[in-house]
Amino acid sequence: MASNKNAKSGKGKSTVEKVYELVKPITDELDLLLWDITFEKEGAYWYLRVFIDKSDGSMPGIEDCENVTRPLSKLLDDIDPIEQSYILEVGSPGLGRELKTAEHFECCMDCPVRIRFIRETSDGEKEIIAQLKEYSKDSIKVEADGEERIVKLAETAYVRLYDDEDIFDDE
Repeated sequence: MASNKNAKSGKGKSTVEKVYELVKPITDELDLLLWDITFEKEGAYWYLRVFIDKSDGSMPGIEDCENVTRPLSKLLDDIDPIEQSYILEVGSPGLGRELKTAEHFECCMDCPVRIRFIRETSDGEKEIIAQLKEYSKDSIKVEADGEERIVKLAETAYVRLYDDEDIFDDE
């Protein structure tokens, strides 16, 4: 399970790891996919964000989010695994979801992706839109403009799903 900030909380397990152990049985029981968990500070507040998806490929709705939030919130209150105050949010990773784990890449094979590079490539590219063809631990193979190329993941700022109405142009 990936996170933006893997804040430590307690006996060796990060907050994200502790929350994963609590929320995974809930999402499994509801036949939902646990896409990601993040725990990060924004301004004066900490946010615990749980991103869910539907196993049939459709987008989760408000009812799905509520069905995860209620039991998770109760468990978090009962067990109290997080030392500081935080705001719990459960939602969809959205159409422009970031691909972070092997599972993310594998379930999005043959999908169009937007790849933003950390630095401009030798061809002067800051980002490309391509079709995801293969995944390995350190790189992905994509096809863009009829040509296949290997992209090292260490050279990317992010890899996100792309659709032609992508609203993430300025991020």
